[in-house]
Amino acid sequence: MGVEFSKEDHVAYVTLNRPKAMNSLDPESVTRLAEVWAEVAKDDNIRVTVLTGAGEKSFCTGTDMKKTPPPQECMASIWLREGQPIIPHMKMWKPIICAINGYAIGGGLEMALACDLRIASTNAKFGLTEVKVASLAGLNGTQCIPRAIPQAVAMKMLLTGEMIDAKEAHRVGLISDVVEPQELMTLARNMARKIAGNAPLSVKAAKQAAVMGLDMPLEQGIAFSHLLWGVLRDTEDRKEGFTAFAEKRAPQWKGR
Repeated sequence: MGVEFSKEDHVAYVTLNRPKAMNSLDPESVTRLAEVWAEVAKDDNIRVTVLTGAGEKSFCTGTDMKKTPPPQECMASIWLREGQPIIPHMKMWKPIICAINGYAIGGGLEMALACDLRIASTNAKFGLTEVKVASLAGLNGTQCIPRAIPQAVAMKMLLTGEMIDAKEAHRVGLISDVVEPQELMTLARNMARKIAGNAPLSVKAAKQAAVMGLDMPLEQGIAFSHLLWGVLRDTEDRKEGFTAFAEKRAPQWKGR
């Protein structure tokens, strides 16, 4: 199966499972990913997701050009019927951690850019290489990479198609952590469990405030954040959080 999906203790695990094809995305995998993200979004028991690839060589190298046939329709008909593939399905207020276990190239890096947290193994490499095959990082790469790292570095990656390694990716802020390959999923699980252990509505609100605030002037962003604080103020979970703190016990979140 091209995409594996499992759930454990409020954490979903999505694994691209085509290691012999560098975990590239064939049409079946793209369809399955859309189904998986829809399930993650609607399942209230899931609080955070870990996205990774099978094996230690590659996270994802984007479209499987050998298995993806050229479209039979014009771009207008495809776009106006289906819109953009993959990335829109990842848009939700539940956090997504990307555990990058090797090459993250083209659409693979673009999926990683759609995640909230990016961690990587020491053998990871990152690139938007589309200019080398007369294409474009059109899922989100041209817009998200300059927002994620310094513009000069982003433009170098976009215009030359050159890759950077995990050390450089960490230096410029593309990823938050670098660990040895055998430690990657342990770090991802621990990070996911920490997030899942927090109040789910608060986690969603924190992500919403940060993501939407980026498109606002500072004062409006602060005002929006304060409104979200007010939305959370009277929730059952906030009362439970205060009570649990006073009673020195672990809170029991209900997500309401």
